[in-house]
Amino acid sequence: MKILLTGKNGQVGFELAKKLSALGEVIAIDREDLDLANPEAIRQFIDQVKPEIIINPAAYTAVDKAEFEPEMAYQINVTAPEVLAEKAAELNIPLIHFSTDYVFDGLKKDAYVEMDTTNPQSVYGKTKHDGEEKIRKHAKHIILRTSWVFGSHGNNFLKTILRLITEKDSLNIVGDQTGSPASASMLADVTLKIADTIFKDKNFSGYGTYHLTNEGVTNWYEYANFIAIEAIQLGLKTKCEPNHIRSILTSEYPTAAKRPLNSRLNTDKIKNTFMLELPHWESEVKKVLREII
Repeated sequence: MKILLTGKNGQVGFELAKKLSALGEVIAIDREDLDLANPEAIRQFIDQVKPEIIINPAAYTAVDKAEFEPEMAYQINVTAPEVLAEKAAELNIPLIHFSTDYVFDGLKKDAYVEMDTTNPQSVYGKTKHDGEEKIRKHAKHIILRTSWVFGSHGNNFLKTILRLITEKDSLNIVGDQTGSPASASMLADVTLKIADTIFKDKNFSGYGTYHLTNEGVTNWYEYANFIAIEAIQLGLKTKCEPNHIRSILTSEYPTAAKRPLNSRLNTDKIKNTFMLELPHWESEVKKVLREII
């Protein structure tokens, strides 16, 4: 299998670049190798490489910055996936693309299922939503919506909390936004299984949109506490004790982009289709903390 992987230096791309070689030849690229804001460059690159599957975790993910750079967010999150999908359709190959909980408004009481109405509230969410719509025009696609991604590589909430508890005496963390963290390692493992399934089953009919996170639900405040307690147990020297982390409301922490209050994604569809058992977010956080500390 010849695999084209974008975003090799992002959280998910980094894990995929390590693991995909189990399936075949991996052409892993980042922005230095290919400018995803240049549609013609994307077309030429794919014509040259002739992949058998495209996996696209690359995205414009600076959620607040996107409010001030909508054109750039659109190029990376809408136009680039559209070109990738068009080329995949031309070559009659599958495309696996990553999306986000931000396509929803966060007002639903229960976990979101794949068929729920989307209603993005930010530039980032709107561009990711529009990117999904472009991809859906072409048959052989898998869209994986995920949330609260973390890992040992790249920037994420877990690593921010680790840094802050060594620098500050106290922290205020939003406690009224709920969701399920998703480890980059788990996302890569599941992507591997999906790609392998597609290639082994010539009659594969499970294309479409899926939700994928780790098991378990939390909020940012509880998540920060968990990170702090585990980090201290692993020997990290901190200034901020867990009892000095305070829960605040979203309204007390204004941001340029609106965040969904409910980011919970129902993962039943992907578990049933690909016969998966997804690990709990707490066990994945412990693994990453052991790696970092």
